[in-house]
Amino acid sequence: MQTNRATNPWLVRPKPNRLANFRLFCFPFAGGGASLFRLWPDQLPEGVELCAIQLPGRETRIREPIHQLIGPLIDDLVEALAADLDQPFALFGHSMGALVAFELTRELRRRNLPSPQLLIASGRIAPQLRPRRRPIHTLPEPEFRKELRLLDGTPQALLDHNELMSLFSPIIRADLAVNATYIYTTEPPLPLPILALGGRTDPWVDQEELEGWRLQTSETFKSEHFPGSHFFLQTATAELLAVLSRALTPLQGLPA
Repeated sequence: MQTNRATNPWLVRPKPNRLANFRLFCFPFAGGGASLFRLWPDQLPEGVELCAIQLPGRETRIREPIHQLIGPLIDDLVEALAADLDQPFALFGHSMGALVAFELTRELRRRNLPSPQLLIASGRIAPQLRPRRRPIHTLPEPEFRKELRLLDGTPQALLDHNELMSLFSPIIRADLAVNATYIYTTEPPLPLPILALGGRTDPWVDQEELEGWRLQTSETFKSEHFPGSHFFLQTATAELLAVLSRALTPLQGLPA
């Protein structure tokens, strides 16, 4: 059963735009929520409506069960987003969100549903490659927090707050489990452009690993690098949104 678009808990529109002719669906990194994208709409082309994905278990959906496997998550996403694929659209995802956006695109193709005009994979190695870093989602809490500090994406004040971390740690662990348990399966390249984005000093995704996304498309491939590490989307936001705007502008108005 498709989710009613008027009451869809999966989608947050920071700046609803009924006149938009294009949608950008944004998928957050592990532990992140839709609020990550709340300020983005004002820096995107006028005809683009940003739709931030709100995954279960965080922010407005804090009491809902959290996915730990990508298969059930993708199935739920297809059902939740189907009603909003009636306009041309693109998918953006950062880190875990890039993997989710990629597998969602492949599932839409399997079901003969509308596909994105562009897939934007940010801050993640190509899906066919094996991660260099060890999984951390099963580590004891002190070691887990130490690894999160090294990733430098979780606020230090949160990591030092035991009560808050008791709430956020299960969310982050579950999202990292989605990444860690992912098994890539070979399929034909996607018949749509891919734009891969990376941080110049990201210790987890080097240039070669980012360029590996080239093998996932039979259409055009481009990559862009930004100042910053793994979470460059938070430290180089203006530069990132300028690149997204240039990529999305020529796509507006294409048939779905």
